[in-house]
Parts: sequence; structure tokens; C-alpha cells
Amino acid sequence: MAALASAADAHGYPQTWGTPVLREAVAAWFARRRGVPDVNPDAVLPTLGSKELVAWLPTLLGAGRGDVVGFPALAYPTYDVGARLAGASPLPMDSLGGNNLTGPTTSMKPPKLLWVNSPGNPTGQVLGVDVLAKIVRWARQHGVIVASDECYAELDWRSVGSAARRPDGLPPAGAVASILDPRVCDGSHEGLLAVYSLSKQSNMAGYRAAFVAGDRVLVDRLLEIRKHAGMMVPWPVQQAMIAALGDDTHVAQQKARYGIRRGRLRAALEGAGYRIEHSEAGLYLWATRDDRDEDAPFDPVRNPAGQAGSGWSLVSELADLGILVAPGSFYGVAGVDHVRVSLTATDERISSASIRLAHS
Repeated sequence: MAALASAADAHGYPQTWGTPVLREAVAAWFARRRGVPDVNPDAVLPTLGSKELVAWLPTLLGAGRGDVVGFPALAYPTYDVGARLAGASPLPMDSLGGNNLTGPTTSMKPPKLLWVNSPGNPTGQVLGVDVLAKIVRWARQHGVIVASDECYAELDWRSVGSAARRPDGLPPAGAVASILDPRVCDGSHEGLLAVYSLSKQSNMAGYRAAFVAGDRVLVDRLLEIRKHAGMMVPWPVQQAMIAALGDDTHVAQQKARYGIRRGRLRAALEGAGYRIEHSEAGLYLWATRDDRDEDAPFDPVRNPAGQAGSGWSLVSELADLGILVAPGSFYGVAGVDHVRVSLTATDERISSASIRLAHS
């Protein structure tokens, strides 16, 4: 906040590309926090939060009618919306969460753009190095651009209590891998883009502070269009980003705060009969229950296929306890039996919800 305030007297246009200091800070962050030592600062581009990039990336990359944009079957809805904005065909892909990547059906050509999301929203699933590497190999064989949304990477709950870092100073071997990790991409960033936001790790959602990095050719293409489209991150926000990227202490504090909330809420949900699936990382718990109502109503807007599921009944029963959650069908038909429970409420509200669950 101090960096933002000190840079507030900014009357000129900011640099669309970001200042060299900011781009170098991003490259240093990748090396220090993500185990990616070879990010070229010239292949870094700040964005107005990550949502605008997710929504407009297919358009910025020239996707249109006849093209396909792939993304996980359970996913943040903006991947689908971004494909539609470009006039392309959205393609949810069931196989992105495991080792059986087969791509689209034979009746469709390979996607022009493939979104990967690890840790995933809403499930919190983390894709391992082997899975990501297989996706990259498949994409390169088919001439597919891969964009990896990695905004929850610093909120990895599997690493709690484990060794903080390896002797070489890089993140733990089991930490969330980036698509730009040398183990994933074989040392080449060709055809790859990593998208990251400071909204989660630094509580900067209101600042709209994010960036994309990877293939220099692709970043140059995005930069050229964004210059003309006026997609410029304000100078004060760029300065705040530099401060946040260089300070690991506040990230650890933020994670600790969410970790306490997560432990309390997970225990309360499980005690009340809910089952938590995946949720290895991120800001959400992906919940269902074994005694779910198979005849629960479905949402005809979000679930046009008309598949019955219990997500809405779980929403209703939790609402009766004063707990607001999102139905899993918001994120794809594969989520109809689940709900997404957020950890972003205050400590007091998390505690209150846990108490109500215990007495339900």
C-alpha cells in the first residue's frame, strides 16, 4: 500500500509492457518461488488482473469461428466465456486432470488454445509435473498454444509442515509446478503462457494486478494489440506489484491465515457429514456428501443438459445454516453433486459457520 500511495502522483500514460524493473521482478519471482530460473523479462507482460486476460486471450491470439478453445471440464466459467467472445467453440475436456490426455474427439480439430488450471478452481486439484509435461508434449505435437492459469500456486496445502526449500534454494520438489518449469517444458517456453495474479497471494484483488509470461513471440503479439486497445496497468499498481513480488513474508502470513480457516472449516464440514474431495491447494473446499439427494433439482441455465444432481440441495441446506456456497454446476455439469466452499470470509464468520455446522 505504501508503494501504491508513493506512486499516486502519476499523470502520464503508463507503459503497457510494464517497467523494466517490474518485468525483472516477475522473472526473479519465478526463479525464487516457482523454480523457473529462465524467464526472460522481455517475455513478461502485466495485465489488469487475470480475469480480463482469461476472457480476452482467445481474441488476442486470433481465435475465431471454426477454432476451438479447450479447458478443464470443471473450470472457472470465464474460460468458456472467453472462447465465445472470440466466436470460437468452447470445449470442456475431461482428461486434463489425469494421465489420459487424448484431446478433442476425432470430429473436431485440435484446439487453437488449451487452458490448464493448476491448482484448479473449483476443485483445488494440483497437476503433477508428469501430467503437465504430457500436456505440453501433446500440445506441441498438435500445434496447440497452452495457457496455464496458476493464480493459486502459493496456496499449496500439501506442503504445510514439509521442508520449506531444497538446499539449492528452489521450491520443494513436490510444490505446485508451473507450465514454464524446466521439468515440464524441457527448457523451452515455446507455445506456452503462464498466467498469475497477486489477488490471492497478496490480497490485491482490488488492485487488478496480474501478469502473463512465457513464449516471447506470443507475449510480443499480445503486447502489440494491448497497446492499441488501451490495456495498461496503472503506474501506481505497477509499483505495488514490484513491492509485493519482492516480499515473501506477507505471502507466508496470508497463507497461514487461510490455513487456519481451512482447517477449522474442513473439520466442521466433515463432522457434519460432508466429504471433501481434492482441495489440495487454493481458497476453496470442494464438497459433497454420500447421502446426497439424487432427485434434487437442477439449474436449467447452468446445466442445460438437464442432469439431476444434489449440488443445489446442498446449497439450500447450507443456506438454512446461514452459510453461502456456490453450486458445483456453475463450473460444469461434472460438478452437479458438489458445492464450492470459499475460505475468503472473515475469521469470525468462519468460526461462526463452523459452530453452526457442529450443531446441525
